[in-house]
Amino acid sequence: MSSENIHTIEKRLIPRKKKAEFLGHRGGVFWMCGLSGSGKSTLAISLEKSLLKEGINSIILDGDNLRAGLNKDLGFSMIERMENIRRVSEVAKIMVSNGMIVIVSLISPTIELRECARQIIGEEDFFEIFVRSSFEKCQKRDVKGLYEKSLKGEIKSFTGKDSQFEEPVNPWLIIDTEIATETDSMTKLLTEVLKKIR
Repeated sequence: MSSENIHTIEKRLIPRKKKAEFLGHRGGVFWMCGLSGSGKSTLAISLEKSLLKEGINSIILDGDNLRAGLNKDLGFSMIERMENIRRVSEVAKIMVSNGMIVIVSLISPTIELRECARQIIGEEDFFEIFVRSSFEKCQKRDVKGLYEKSLKGEIKSFTGKDSQFEEPVNPWLIIDTEIATETDSMTKLLTEVLKKIR
């Protein structure tokens, strides 16, 4: 379909500012990246529960859930990873433009992929959180059994082993789950998120 036949309705919708006033907070996309097993999903779930206790609704976009539905047609080549990021970012952009708190939990292994997300979502709404833990520590945890499968050759392009994870250069927040306890990590995360949205 030609772009000249597409007529968006943004200008006719309720302004974002009014939605923020109604909700009592500003929206934001809190994008957690890190190796498999670093604790991204655990922190995302805890953050959602903690925000609800504060009277703030949020939504989680988790890598595994998305690959079971919206992105189930995608593999793990770099082109497919880029498309995965693009789709998630476009969904997050729609949500945050409606005043929502969006918690994204994706490995998003390269700087290029995360910059793609930042560009789509917008600098003012994109908050990059590096959930840091070494490959060795994540391998010991192996909460999903993925590291064992990768060692057996059952998983190709496994991040940290077959393909590189590029650490963020200047993330909004670093949560070091190799050193900090889950409680301390969650306290730090919640404190910083609340500062940003209130």
